[in-house]
Order: sequence, then structure tokens, then C-alpha cells
Amino acid sequence: MKKPSEPEARRDVPTLREQKPGVSPANRSLERGIELLRSFRPGSELLGNAELAERTGLSRSTVSRLTQTLVGSGLLQVDPRSRAFRLAPAVLSLAHAMRTGSTVLATAAPLMRQVAEGSKINVGLAAPDRDEMVYLESIRYNRRPSLRTVVSGQRVPMELTSLGRAYLASAPQGKRSALLAHFRQARGAQWRRVGAEITAAIESVAQNGYCAASWQPEVAAVATPLVFQGAYYALNVSLSSAEAFEVAVRELAPTLVDLRRRILERLEAAAED
Repeated sequence: MKKPSEPEARRDVPTLREQKPGVSPANRSLERGIELLRSFRPGSELLGNAELAERTGLSRSTVSRLTQTLVGSGLLQVDPRSRAFRLAPAVLSLAHAMRTGSTVLATAAPLMRQVAEGSKINVGLAAPDRDEMVYLESIRYNRRPSLRTVVSGQRVPMELTSLGRAYLASAPQGKRSALLAHFRQARGAQWRRVGAEITAAIESVAQNGYCAASWQPEVAAVATPLVFQGAYYALNVSLSSAEAFEVAVRELAPTLVDLRRRILERLEAAAED
């Protein structure tokens, strides 16, 4: 069996699934269909039934039935030559509806752009999804050219990034414990270092309101939790710099904390209207 790629290696485990609202039993067919859709990541435009079965752990017969249903529902398309599947345009329309319907994003984005343009830094807003963070908005105005691009919808590891660690600092205790247990198992020998860094980040958020990480070479990122009406987000600012990491963090942190304050003030004011 081939060695799993990073997206495959981070495949969901049941303990990280979101809690189901209400009291009715879960619809297993729907859950399994959603798992198939989650299997599509950047770099995996076309997936056949065998690959989908490998990524989800479902039987090929189950996958075959589900893909037929998803094609009929307009969420998957069949490639005529390979007979593999790709996401259909309807999936993009769902993402667009989510973005345009987000009060937090609509409020935060103009302020984020103002800071990014004014300070020539990168500003991002992300939300948790299982063991990863998903960018809702990413505004890039870095002072130095960078080969790395970050766009809306892009995922980053929760346990390694400032965004993810800021979220962990604010997450409900039960959720945080489940995630830490998952990372402990997934990271193996690396966990001692990664776990210590997460603990330090949680303490930094408690003491200073933010945490910092350098996930990419010569990139300093500072993040802070942003919690509004029971929804959890993380806000970050970053830049690519040859300066010492600590120097860049001291420069970025006040800008981040002030941006978070202004976003929350506008959200709270809008909620009172």
C-alpha cells in the first residue's frame, strides 16, 4: 500500500467530529456522503471509487452507491475518460453562500484589508474544522516577495500554526482535550516538542492575548482567538522577514490585538442594533 499523503494522513477520527444537534439519530448515508466530499483536497482533482474508499475507509460497494447519488444530486461530476469523479460547480456555490452569509467575515474583512494595506503585512481569519484550520479570508500585503500563497478555503495544520494554537487556547475544554489526545497519537515522537509549544501558546494567549509561531521558514505569525456568539475563529497577522523572530513578534502583536478589539467592537455594536 502506498504511503498516505498529508491530507490522507490527517483523515478524520470519530472523536473529532462535530457534535450532532438535536436528539434524532444521525443519518449514516448522509454522513458517509459528506466524508466522500471531504476527500477532495487541492491536488486531488479526480478521485476514483478505489481512491475514495481508501481515503474514507468505506467499502468500494458503499462508495459506488454514494458517488452515484452525489452525481445525481449535482455535487460530483464524472470524468468521461477516466470514469473518476470531480467536485461539481454546486460545491463552489455553497462556499460562496457561506462567505457572503457570514456576519463575522463581512465585518472583519474591511478592517483586515485596512491593516494589511497600511502595515504591509498579511492578515488572515480562520475557523476550526476537525484537526485543521480553514482560512475564511486571507489578505496578502507582505513586504517581501513570497512563493507561498494563501487563499480562502485553504487548510493549515491546527497543532503547528499560530492560528490553530490560538483556537486551542479558546476552545471548550472537552474539545481541546479530544484534539490534544488526537495530536498526541498522530505526532508520535514529535509530540513532546509540539505539545510543549502548544502549552506555551495557550499560556501566552492567557497572559498576553496572543501567541506566535514560525511554521514556515522566515515567516513570523501572531494569532489571537476571536469568539463571537458561540462561534470560534482565530485572527492572525504575519510577515516574511529576515529579522529575528522575537523582533517581528513584538512588531506584529500590538497591531493584531488592536485589530481584534476593533472587530469585536463592530460586531457587538451591530448585534445591538
